[in-house]
Amino acid sequence: MKALLQRVRHAKVEVDQHCVGEISQGILLFLGLEKHDSETELERLLERVLNYRIFSDEQGRMNLSLRDIDGGLLVVSQFTLAAQTSKGRRPGFSTAAEPERARQLYDHALAWLSPRQAKLASGEFGADMQISLLNDGPVTFLLES
Repeated sequence: MKALLQRVRHAKVEVDQHCVGEISQGILLFLGLEKHDSETELERLLERVLNYRIFSDEQGRMNLSLRDIDGGLLVVSQFTLAAQTSKGRRPGFSTAAEPERARQLYDHALAWLSPRQAKLASGEFGADMQISLLNDGPVTFLLES
């Protein structure tokens, strides 16, 4: 499981030219789910995302979490994060979770986050999405379970 976090000033996801998810300041989370991933590992990773200190305090240090700033979280499923890229010129996806399992995990993530994250938005699983964002910093981190 891989979570690509981007600290953003704002971000939105469109499907067929309709906005399906949007946040102001917060984290755009691209979630790459793999075959061996479990709900327990997913919950641990999501807890980490909510508490990951990537926002600046009064001294300009990355000392504040998403919860500390009451920011938004936009979650987007991105199977390409599970790609094998160490060889050749074409990515391989044999380690990515099968679509049905990935959807279950993605839905579980949103259900788990819902009572814990007031400002929550999401993309549409399996859709061709257009994502626009203003990366703040830029600040981007890759978390792995």
